[in-house]
This record gives sequence, structure tokens and C-alpha cells, in this order.
Amino acid sequence: MSEQAEQARKTAGALEYLTGFGNEHSSEAVPGALPPGRNSPQRAPLGLYAEQLSGSAFTEPRAHNRRSWLYRIRPSAAHPPFARIDNGALRSAPFAEAPADPNRLRWNPLPDPAPGTDFLAGLWTLGGNGDATQRTGMAIHLYSANASMTDRVFSDSDGELLIVPERGGLLLRTELGMLSAGPGEVALIPRGVRFRVELLDDDARGYVCENYGRPFELPDLGPIGANGLAAARDFRAPVAAYEDSERPTEVVNKFCGNLWAATYDHSPLDVVAWYGTHTPYVYDLRRFNVLGSISYDHPDPSIFTVLTSPSDTPGLAGVDFVVFAPRWLVGEDTFRPPYFHRNVMSEYMGLIEGAYDAKAEGFVPGGGSLHNMMSAHGPDRETFDRASAAELKPQKIDDGLAFMFETRWPITATTQAAGADHLQRGYDDVWQGLQRHFRA
Repeated sequence: MSEQAEQARKTAGALEYLTGFGNEHSSEAVPGALPPGRNSPQRAPLGLYAEQLSGSAFTEPRAHNRRSWLYRIRPSAAHPPFARIDNGALRSAPFAEAPADPNRLRWNPLPDPAPGTDFLAGLWTLGGNGDATQRTGMAIHLYSANASMTDRVFSDSDGELLIVPERGGLLLRTELGMLSAGPGEVALIPRGVRFRVELLDDDARGYVCENYGRPFELPDLGPIGANGLAAARDFRAPVAAYEDSERPTEVVNKFCGNLWAATYDHSPLDVVAWYGTHTPYVYDLRRFNVLGSISYDHPDPSIFTVLTSPSDTPGLAGVDFVVFAPRWLVGEDTFRPPYFHRNVMSEYMGLIEGAYDAKAEGFVPGGGSLHNMMSAHGPDRETFDRASAAELKPQKIDDGLAFMFETRWPITATTQAAGADHLQRGYDDVWQGLQRHFRA
């Protein structure tokens, strides 16, 4: 392990957090840095600059309003012009490179990157929908990295980033403080928040959902009641931690689908204190409280929703983040794997560890499958045969951790994804051999 990764591990191991989802958090790295009783005093404490970061329109309802007040060494306005840089393998909506494909698609993990590839350079877009300039839809990216970002930070003006590590831990240094996330956890970076990714291991790999629409929130529980699924108290936000650095730093901004960069003469991660609701957070998926049937059949996979980005239609998400965590199956006279299905929603499945109970082989950690709207899918032949003959005793599913990005619109794959060497040709074959059993 590199010396840089070892230092990042020490830093990550000593982190403290604020807890709670959507809270009005406040934090100061130096006592007295937060002004009492007002947001923008004539002279901010300690010679700092007061600055508001708005993740929503000023007049959105209080329950949906996202903003934070930052007290920083230099204001964000103090920077040179940005200039376009190469997008690399990063793409953005609208996705018009090729027509949307109704076929079922599945990929192996990304190939290992060239030496010296950091998180930003290692982003690779699979596809998405909507329009980043209209703040609708989403994009699916994967990342593969073997180097930490050094004197470089990134921000996304187009949407928030839900990062799902599959291999290797990450130390996320943000304007509001630091987060650590490893496999089995997810981290969210809000729209516009600057951050740097340092690796806790020699390499890292995972998935990213870029949500152009309304920020993710916890789903309503309806008849479930007051408890269950993801608990608000299990979400962790950073405490203030600042960099007082005067050396050149490249600041890269994703804006309307393209990357722009400027070289600052200081680190923009210089927020000494902050308070508000527009904050990064991390969540441990192993804390998800799985609910399910205790009689027969099993509920729709919406019961596994961790986070949802609502649309203008009640109950119809712009994108849902769903996790298939360890759980008990006890249904009587029930085919227990996920059932055969055609869905108006589009589904991208990823695997963090182990195996997925609907696919006996071919779906591996770091890989993923895309089932666009109304494309028929379900268990493969081997899984169907095994589940149809299984003894229906209580069964613990604890050897895998899978997730799904589910969205209201078709997902159009990029040309690089549609023609990738790691695209599995012959994915349809997993359903061949499902024999006729009908007897009149």
C-alpha cells in the first residue's frame, strides 16, 4: 500500500460525523467561526467570508429547500476564468449518440485503468436519460482508479453524485468536511459541492448515479408506518475541516455536460465553519431495515428503496436507489427469487459483493445489467429450476449485496458502452432452455 493511501486511512479512521438525514446541521473547525444570530454580519468572525450555497430555489417549500451558509478563508468568487477541457470518457444527457436499445444488456467490470488514473479521470459513462440543462433525468457512470486526486478538486453543477464503492475505500474531502466510504456504503455529494477523492487502498472501483433532478430524499413509508427501511439517524454528515493551502489547485467543474477547469492559487476546500441542509453524507447499506412478506409472495422491489428523487407525478420517481441487502425469505408456496417481470420503469442493476439470488452466474461484482422499460427479465434457467424444486424452509439471503438505479425513462447507452469489450455478448442465452411445462 502506498504511503499516501496509508495516510488517507489514518485520516479516515479518525473522522467524526454529524448524524441525521436532512437536518439543519452546523459545524465549526475553529471555535467562534460561526456568527451567532445572523448569516451575513458586517464583518464575519475571524476575518472569514460569508457565502451561501443554494441547492434549490430560494422560494421552494421549506421541506425541499436545500442551502448552506459557508464561512471560508476566500470567497468562491475569487478565481480566474474557466476553460473547456477534454471530457475523457464522461458523457452527459441528452444521450443522442445512438437510439435507445430495448435489448437486455449486461457488462463485466471495467478494465483496470492506466497507472496514475484518479477518480475523475476514471469516470466512464454507461448511459442515462433526460437533459442535464433542464435538470431532469439521470446518468450512470462507473469509475476505476488507482491514484488519489492531488492538487485537484471536482464539482458537478449538473446534479448530485451518489457514489457506490464496490472495491476499495474512498476518503472524500469536501468543502464541508471529510467523509469515508467503502464497499457496502454509499456517499452523496450534493450539486455544486467541491470535493477531492483520495484512495484508501491501492485501487478503487464502483458506480455513480448522477441525479439531475430533485435531490434524493427518504421515501415516504405509507402503511409501513413510522419505522423501517433507511433510518434518518444512520446518515452521517461531515464536521467542518478546512485546508489553508496557497499552492496551485486545479478546479474542475462539470457544467451542462462538459468539463471546465481553472487553476486557483489556493485550495477551495477552505470552509472553516458552516451550517445548513445542503450537505454531503454517507450511509451504511448494512443498516437498511429490510421489510418483506411473512405469509406468501413477496412485495415489489420498491420495498427496498433507500433514496428517491421525486418527479412531478406523485409516486413516480425520476430515479430510485434500491438495495437488495441480506434478508430472510419465509414465504409459503412462493417462488422466492425475483419474479419474471416487464416494467414501465427502467432498471440498472449493480453488484457490490457476493452473488445475486436471481442470477446463478455471469452477474459479478463490479458488473451490471440494464433492463430498459418493458424488456422482459427475471431469473435465469438454473435459478428457476432450483427455486421451483427447493424445500420451502426459512432461508437467509446473506451472501450478496446488490443494488438498482430505477428510473422513469428509458436509459440510452453511450456508444462506448454499447461497443465495449466488456459487454457480455449472448446475455439472452441465460433464459434459453426454460422449457415448456404446460399440461392442459
